[in-house]
Parts: sequence; structure tokens; C-alpha cells
Amino acid sequence: MLTLRAGSSCVVVVPEHGAGITGWLLGGTALLRRALPRTAIGGDAHAMGCFPLLPYGNRIGRARFRWLGAEYALRRNFGDSPHTIHGVGWQRAWTVEAVSPVAVSLSLTHRPDPSWPFAFDARIEYRLSAEALTVAMELTNRHDTAAPAGIGVHPFFPKGNDPALRFTASGVWQNGPDALPLRHGALPDGWSHRSGRRIACSQLDNCFTGWDRTADIVAGPASLRIEASDAFRNLQVFTPDWADFFCVEPVSHSPDAINRPDLPADQQMDVLAPGQTLSGTIRLTPRMALPANQSSNAIAASGPDNISTKRT
Repeated sequence: MLTLRAGSSCVVVVPEHGAGITGWLLGGTALLRRALPRTAIGGDAHAMGCFPLLPYGNRIGRARFRWLGAEYALRRNFGDSPHTIHGVGWQRAWTVEAVSPVAVSLSLTHRPDPSWPFAFDARIEYRLSAEALTVAMELTNRHDTAAPAGIGVHPFFPKGNDPALRFTASGVWQNGPDALPLRHGALPDGWSHRSGRRIACSQLDNCFTGWDRTADIVAGPASLRIEASDAFRNLQVFTPDWADFFCVEPVSHSPDAINRPDLPADQQMDVLAPGQTLSGTIRLTPRMALPANQSSNAIAASGPDNISTKRT
């Protein structure tokens, strides 16, 4: 475990368990859920406070897909689910490349195996300041052919302080009984988060499209803003009524995108030529509690503006 400190802010990163974060405290306030005990004892990455998503996010249906004329079957990685989920990075040990009191850079080398058939190298940097936590990710295709790629982050936020979630999106995927996207369209009545929606009133596990890459969590002392660079075109929102957490996940593509070649470009997985890199940055900025009816545009005017993305 590595601890980053800046002012009264403290983040604990666990390279050996999926490059995840076990928790983030600002003074005495938990901004991410505290990792469950089985994280430290058994290395269960799914019990983290946050972990990276790569080389894909969310689910690949039935753990199978077709690519460049070949059929692939993946090793299932999530209990008895028939689908694979969240990629491979969250279940692998990462290597520490550089560390300081406020930042750590980690790397992962993946070569074809039953979990993912394409070679890639990945890097993630966590950088903490007194103002924000910044997560920078990149994935480079090391395969000898073009390969699909996706990136994202999966933070778990606590439900204390009766949180509300606010963001703007133009569309959403509604799921079938198999938890895979079934139907895409405009937001149904009651699904808009433009003016803020209380998590207690929400039961979602859905991908929102046409997202403007900004979201606000209004939760008293745990309020924060999420800002994502252009690579993160979609927002997965998970608000289970049975849990003491909820998830707001910036991702580059929609669930099961690899099996849906007719998706719009902004929902597809990126296709990287050999040696090409997909990268992006996400910033989490703690904020004072904000009125539920304050507009996202008004908040955005005061936010940082140097979030970057690149594809090389």
C-alpha cells in the first residue's frame, strides 16, 4: 500500500490489487467508500473504493466476441455471471514506476491470455493536491494487429449525507433482464439528472450517452465534482438500493460495445493500430455543499480547465 498526502487530503493506493484505491479522506470526511476488510485480507479488488477499467469497461456479453473475422471466448471473471466485466487491469498486480509524497505512477504489461487476447501496456498516475485528485490513464496497443481498447474508472461513493447526482446527458441505454443494454433512446421521464436527482430515489445500472463529461455529487461535506477529458464519452451510473454506495463511472464506450458494430462512433470502443495509445484524465475535486437547484453551467465556470486527452 502507498499513501499520498496533500494538506488534509489522504489517498491510499494498492498497486498489488488492481492499482485500486482503498479510500480517500479529506480531514475526517470519506470521499470514496472505505474498502471492505476482504480487500486487505484476500485482495478482492471489487471491494475497493476505486479501480481502473481497461482494456474495456462494464460487460462483454456471454464472455464472447468476434474481431477481424475471429471468434474469441474469454475467461469469466465475476463469480457466476455469464458475462466478463471491467477488463483485466482491476484483477492484476501493477508495477510501481515512480512514487512521491503526492503522486504514484503504475504500469501493467499484458500479453495475450484467456482473459484478453490482445497485448497492451498500460499506465496510471494518481496525483493528489490540496484541491483535487487527478487520475491519468493510458493504454498502448502492443499487438501485431489493430485491437479494440477502452478505458475508464470505477469509483464507489458513500451514500451518507443523502447525496444527489447532477449531470447532463442526451441519451441512455435501458437494459434487458440479462443486464446487457437492450434499447437506446432519449431519457425516460424521471431519468434526467440535469437539476440533480437524489440517489435514494434512483435504482440504476445504466450507461448514459451524450454526456458532457462533468458530474456533481452534492453530499454535504462529501460533495465533489467529476471532470473527464474527451476520451470518456459515456457515463455509467450504478445506484443499487441494497448497498451503502453508488458509482459514477466515466468510460470511453458503452457496455458490450465490442459486440455491437453498428453503434454510433461515440459509443464504440476505440480501435488502436499497433503502437497507438489511448489516454485520458479524470479529476475529482471536493467542493462545498451546493444548492440542489444550482445549474451545472454555473458550477463549471469556476472549475479547472486543463483536463487533457490524447490519442497518438
